[in-house]
Amino acid sequence: MLRSFIDVFKIPELRKRILFTLFVVVAYRIGAMVPTPGVNSEVVKSLFAAYNTGLLGFLDMFSGGALNRMSIFSMGVMPYINASIIISLIQGAHVIPYLDHLAKEGEHGRKRLTQITRYLTLVLGTIQSFGLTIMITRIPTPSGIPIVVDPSWSWVVLTIITLITGTVLIMWLGEQITERGIGNGVSLIIFAGIVERLPHAVISIVKLVQMEELSMLYVLTITVIVISVLVAVVWVETAQRKIPISYAKRMIGRKMYGGQTSFLPIKIDQSGVIAVIFSISILSAPLTVSQFVPNLTIFSFPIARKIIQWTSNSSIIYNLIYASLIIFFCYFYNSISFNPTDISESMKKSGGFIPGIRPGEFTANYIQKILERVTLCGALFVACVAILPDYLRYVMNSPFFFGGTSLLIVVGVSLDTIGQIESHLIMRHYEGFMKEGRIRSRWFNSR
Repeated sequence: MLRSFIDVFKIPELRKRILFTLFVVVAYRIGAMVPTPGVNSEVVKSLFAAYNTGLLGFLDMFSGGALNRMSIFSMGVMPYINASIIISLIQGAHVIPYLDHLAKEGEHGRKRLTQITRYLTLVLGTIQSFGLTIMITRIPTPSGIPIVVDPSWSWVVLTIITLITGTVLIMWLGEQITERGIGNGVSLIIFAGIVERLPHAVISIVKLVQMEELSMLYVLTITVIVISVLVAVVWVETAQRKIPISYAKRMIGRKMYGGQTSFLPIKIDQSGVIAVIFSISILSAPLTVSQFVPNLTIFSFPIARKIIQWTSNSSIIYNLIYASLIIFFCYFYNSISFNPTDISESMKKSGGFIPGIRPGEFTANYIQKILERVTLCGALFVACVAILPDYLRYVMNSPFFFGGTSLLIVVGVSLDTIGQIESHLIMRHYEGFMKEGRIRSRWFNSR
């Protein structure tokens, strides 16, 4: 492992990409600490101390703690993610033929779709920033002290422009990481905001143990639970269902080709963290919309107050909706990213077939059947991991926010980033971090 880590910095291009990624992440973390003018940050922290569970806790986690400081990056990448969801849904449902046409145009079409997503991000960012600005001027605080010192319309306009600018800057930073750095930029930005909390959590636990407010047995129990869930997540994220594929022998010229056996890998959790991120984005929409009609009542309560109540304190309604959305988006992502018909046709053209299954439509149906079963297992696991740790934290009164959602994101982004580093190392005859990477490297060198 140490040798592989040293090899990373021996490759100039890879070293440059890693250093650039670290520089952008540090710049993002600095921006997350810059407060929005005219906001009492101490009152905001007290508000999140009272409601820092459920959706508000997730939104703060996705913003890297910028929301509970009400900084210029308070909205984080949520408008960009919401825009990506809308474009994906429209494209997957084939509602707008123009988007389907762009998706088939290769690199030019991809750039055009990215441009449309940016424009939609600007529109959604304007709506969400307005909702967030109005919310902090009207939401009651535990201390009774208002969050905004002077909630005039000039301040509202300035805050909306500030928040939109912050979102656009984060979107640009994420794209720069994707193009010039290593890993997925938006995912790494979310990853950085989650990991930033880890040292604070460890320090708080150590202080509580020193003050004898927590016993060592309690700390060991929490540690075992965290490690167990972490191992399970890593196992599922790397698990695959391998469908065997055989290739018929063909005579081309004087040489015999084919007769080999391979496999088609189907990941248990094909969508990774995308289903989780999409679900959080959908759940945040009602909270934003409610700020436009805060005086509208539902069940004798103001609608904004009722939504906050539903999305806090591990509400059963919230968790049921959250789990259902995760399962839905797992299936939806697989439906637009994995086409059994195309795979079946490609296998048929190359002379491949699944033993015992006829080529063509029968093969496509067989792959689709396995995909649906595997997706169900992966979706149920992701939903359980996203919900159960929150219940354990609520029952065991953990002093820090340990959630399955954050764990899924951290593991998924880490594996994806390591995979990209592995590819760079293997292409340049270096051994990778993981055993599979070393095997591939030795095979490549032997060729």
